[in-house]
Amino acid sequence: MRRFLSLALLISLLPGCGTTRTTPLVTGAFGTRPTIVLPSGPPPTRPTIQVIAQGRGPIVQKGQAVITHADIRLWKTGKPYLSTFDLKQPTTVSLDGQHVSHTWTAALAGRRVGSRVVLISPASHGFGPAGMAPSGVSPSETLVIVFDIIGSYAPTANVGAPTTPTTPPNLPKISGFPPFPSNFPKNPPKSLTIHTLHQGSGPPIHPGSTIVVQYVTTPWAAKTPTDASYARGGPNGFLLAENSVPPGWVKGLTGIPTGSRVLLVAPPQPGFTTTTGGVIIPQGKAVTYVIDILAA
Repeated sequence: MRRFLSLALLISLLPGCGTTRTTPLVTGAFGTRPTIVLPSGPPPTRPTIQVIAQGRGPIVQKGQAVITHADIRLWKTGKPYLSTFDLKQPTTVSLDGQHVSHTWTAALAGRRVGSRVVLISPASHGFGPAGMAPSGVSPSETLVIVFDIIGSYAPTANVGAPTTPTTPPNLPKISGFPPFPSNFPKNPPKSLTIHTLHQGSGPPIHPGSTIVVQYVTTPWAAKTPTDASYARGGPNGFLLAENSVPPGWVKGLTGIPTGSRVLLVAPPQPGFTTTTGGVIIPQGKAVTYVIDILAA
């Protein structure tokens, strides 16, 4: 009889035996779309944070720009709402207190790069610093968000290149910070042109890499940029693939060492205005990009 009771007690202590799971079961490797099994019961009444896998990288600090994958599901139905894995593009989350909710900051700040973190949160805490439910989602819904933290950077992170590097006579001068082109020659190059302003010492990047960059986008001969990561909270992450980055980036950046700053001039792209990654491109004009490759 004593033996039977001991066995029963042992079984009741095994994971999943004799208890009802109240948190999502999240499986899958870091950097891949997670598999999420939701409990059948009601969601937590308050935001809940769970670290599924502990990374070994630097600790994310408040005020930084965090490059992360994010997979968002609805608790009630288990259906996906939005996933960066579908877009094949990580997102940048600025922890400056002005862009995301305090629950996102709580989920990301203090975690190590390389961690997988699960946030269970009311939809009213979903997007924006003021607390706003995502489009098409009731504020009473609960969101399950899985973050894979790829990197975290200061908003002004850069490769430490000289502020006034030498450029060939057929290309504009680059100066200042953020680095900006000026003194444009009359006519742009007729073909894709890449010039290394600062040579990094890291591994060369290749198509299919997820790259983390700072960039400034300026139409040829323009006096102001049309887009700059520095003005949008800091570094951005991109999949180096066609239709995920601006025209010319895949060919121009392939083989460039991590830690480099490059000047890339792309010929006009008729009718082309934006990319999946959100970089703003003017129509029908040659475009200059000053790109700092921070990581890959």
